[in-house]
Amino acid sequence: MAEIILNVDVREGVGTGGARAVRRTGSVPGILYGGDKAPVSISVNEKDFRKSLYTGKLLGHLVTLKYGEESQPVIAKAVQFHPVSDRPLHFDLMRVDMKQIIKIEVPVHFINQDQCEAFRQGGSLEIVRHTVEVSVRADHIPEDLTVDLSKHKLGDSIRISDIKLPKGVEPAIGDRDFMIAAIKVSSAAMSEAADHVADAEAEAAEVPATAQGDAAAEGDTSDT
Repeated sequence: MAEIILNVDVREGVGTGGARAVRRTGSVPGILYGGDKAPVSISVNEKDFRKSLYTGKLLGHLVTLKYGEESQPVIAKAVQFHPVSDRPLHFDLMRVDMKQIIKIEVPVHFINQDQCEAFRQGGSLEIVRHTVEVSVRADHIPEDLTVDLSKHKLGDSIRISDIKLPKGVEPAIGDRDFMIAAIKVSSAAMSEAADHVADAEAEAAEVPATAQGDAAAEGDTSDT
């Protein structure tokens, strides 16, 4: 993965007014915190920030923060967006040591759904957790956690123990085998099955009545 570098400036103004002033200059305000140092208000050029953000490799990954000639590893912990324009409004960076064990949310990626018989039988994937918090060294954060659906069956519950975690990665929740997803019968499939049952019952009810009518007709012919 290519290294992501954020060139930041230290900003003087804080609070809502200071943040608005930063945005008017075409930058995104943020905060740098963590470690044994005090929080620092920073900003980054919005166009550069968008490029890094939309690679999908910024949030939850180790990136390099640069200020002048100085650089340090950080984790992008959160980004706030405008609810209408989706413009980035604010971001949080956390100072880390590259060999430090941290807790961080990692996305879950489901693969090989087209090779899973359960979905051809009317199953649907119900995702319980789109991300899983893991404990991992800052320089070994995985891109995602992969769930292979090809061998799963209808009715299966997929748990954290079903995921092959990379070396050095441990779930932050260690006291239980928590659920990630389940393969359930979809409502459409249940409705279709109910329709088939209803049709079968209706056909079964019609057969005796027809047979009885035929028998009665035969009886009338014999009497004449």
